[in-house]
Amino acid sequence: MLPNKLLPYLHRLFRNHETRLHALRYLFWECTRRCNLQCLHCGSACNADAAIPDMPFDDFLQAILPLQNRYARDSITGVISGGEPLLREDLPYCGRSLREQGFRWGLVTNGYGYTPAIHARLRAAGIGAVSVSLDGLEQTHNWLRANPRSFEHALDALALIRASKGLAYDVVTCVNPRNLAELAELKALLIAKKVTAWRLFTIAPIGRASHRPDMQLQAGAIVPLMDFIAASRRENHLALTFSGETYVGRYERQVRDAYFFCRAGINIASVLIDGAISVCPNNSRHVVQGSIYHDAFLDVWDHRFIPMRERSWTKTGRCLHCKEYPFCQGGALHLWDEKQDTIMTCILQRGKL
Repeated sequence: MLPNKLLPYLHRLFRNHETRLHALRYLFWECTRRCNLQCLHCGSACNADAAIPDMPFDDFLQAILPLQNRYARDSITGVISGGEPLLREDLPYCGRSLREQGFRWGLVTNGYGYTPAIHARLRAAGIGAVSVSLDGLEQTHNWLRANPRSFEHALDALALIRASKGLAYDVVTCVNPRNLAELAELKALLIAKKVTAWRLFTIAPIGRASHRPDMQLQAGAIVPLMDFIAASRRENHLALTFSGETYVGRYERQVRDAYFFCRAGINIASVLIDGAISVCPNNSRHVVQGSIYHDAFLDVWDHRFIPMRERSWTKTGRCLHCKEYPFCQGGALHLWDEKQDTIMTCILQRGKL
């Protein structure tokens, strides 16, 4: 067995190898900006009457069909996001078409409109994975989601999804000062509901959350959160992981299965609602590198994402003299703005990890 102190260095070699290959594995499609909720922390500030119309599915499909010439069937997963994708009446058609063309596909949903009927249609369309948001116990979740029945609907959706054989799924929770103390109870609830996979995020100051500093965890909350995740993973009642937002120092491998690796622009790309070709959808517009309406997707992927793969530009400010920089590389790409400044205090430094 390799000494633990060598593992971060081996991971750097692996990360460099993956970056050189930059094989596309996940392709997000922001299919709509419409949403049936108005969540307080929404990174896209979505609402029921979006100013930008839904993208025609055939526009998206024609743009990505050339990927078939390079990548093996089933090697790329299309992740349909929004807004709330369930508001698209053609969603089953979109999913079925992707599957027929050799793309796996999954869905990110708030669960509010996830009925038995739509579940059956999505299963028939070959859906492979679903992520459902659950952001605390009932009162807290409904507060964050700004809807008094959101919690109820999310649990109903989760019950349908969990009972389906062969369908991968997880629950995602945005941790904030209001639900931090509820995590143990929420974990107990998920275990009681026989949920097997849970991801925890912190809330980045983007979209509506950029105007809500009360949603950011204070410095003293970081270590308790890491300890909770680490202890829960040792219990092994469900697969719990901290999201890939940032490097967490001594807690690496205690709170996730592998070392921190922001794969935006390396293995992950997105097509946004207006056709913009970007990395992850929660990045700001400054990382947009082209448009499916003017550019060939593969050309953009191969030649214009170099700054997302060569990230030495992040070695500035608080990162300049940080000894952990070789392992962190400035954290997740969505935490940097167009001025190449970080928009969120480093969790590693803030929590003194």
